Amino acid sequence: MRGVVMYKAGDVRVEEREDPKIIAPTDAVVRLTATCICGSDLWPYRGVEPADHQVMGHEYVGVVEEVGSAVRTVKAGDFVVGTFVVADGTCEICRAGYPSQCVNREFVSQTIGTQADRARIPYADGTLVATPGHPEPELVPSLLAASDVLGTGWFGALAAEVGPGKTVAVVGDGAVGLMAVLAAKQLGAQRIIAMSRHPQRQKLALEYGATHIVTERGDDGVARIKELTGGLGAHSVVEAVGTQESTMQAIGATRPAGHLGIVGVNYEVTIPGTALFFPGIHVHGGPAPVRRLLPELIQLIWDRKIDPGKVFDLSLPLEQAAEGYRAMDDRRATKVLLTL
Repeated sequence: MRGVVMYKAGDVRVEEREDPKIIAPTDAVVRLTATCICGSDLWPYRGVEPADHQVMGHEYVGVVEEVGSAVRTVKAGDFVVGTFVVADGTCEICRAGYPSQCVNREFVSQTIGTQADRARIPYADGTLVATPGHPEPELVPSLLAASDVLGTGWFGALAAEVGPGKTVAVVGDGAVGLMAVLAAKQLGAQRIIAMSRHPQRQKLALEYGATHIVTERGDDGVARIKELTGGLGAHSVVEAVGTQESTMQAIGATRPAGHLGIVGVNYEVTIPGTALFFPGIHVHGGPAPVRRLLPELIQLIWDRKIDPGKVFDLSLPLEQAAEGYRAMDDRRATKVLLTL
């Protein structure tokens, strides 16, 4: 089968990989229908994370070809949405609602790689969710978004305690940030402030429910948020970038005793303790427990109540994955869908 491999930073290739097969009774083999490139894939592409012949991809939908003898919730022929963290679904942490912290967790991007034709998914019952039927083609991008960025943006909003009557600020206008805007709207936020300098992303943020666009960054961005909120800051802030500047901007934009949801993958971010302690900011976040959220998100998509698939603004065949990485790295594309 074909699969994307990152040889080193900036060097992405599509090459032949070994066909997957059932190894454990809890496995499933999925023939992938669509996959995509994530903003977090740019970390190794830019050399922030190491990459040495690394298989790539962790967002995926497709049709189950085969299941192990212990799999109960999906079967051959089912169309499924997979999550970016393999989880057994049965450990104490999974049962508490955090499968992304499963004691047996495995990050799909590290060992499986779903920018490929097929994939073996361990712990299928805790990792895959079947859709009500085989989707119409126009629903596939939205279902693919549910595999990671929609669930991550949604979790960011939940972690920030978004709800009716609240003002929400979203730091980051990438795919996750845009999905956090969508989630905030669905969760009933009164005002949604999207921080963006990118005209196309601003337009999509407004479509998804943003009521205000703030183009300033850093201290200027914080000042603008406070200006819009009577000097207090937002009730709920979602940090969806992961840099030092974006994190401090998000903290500064959160009102005293407000809630901050951090879902941007962060490296070398240093937060002064006093920045959280004296304002009494509630902080939650981390890898999103997408498996917990998938049944609800799939149904919303199936019922056509949300359309997260609009976040894909470039579609390429798998063979052109390297161009997709370049387009996202250059910010010529928000998110790239790879067709199979």
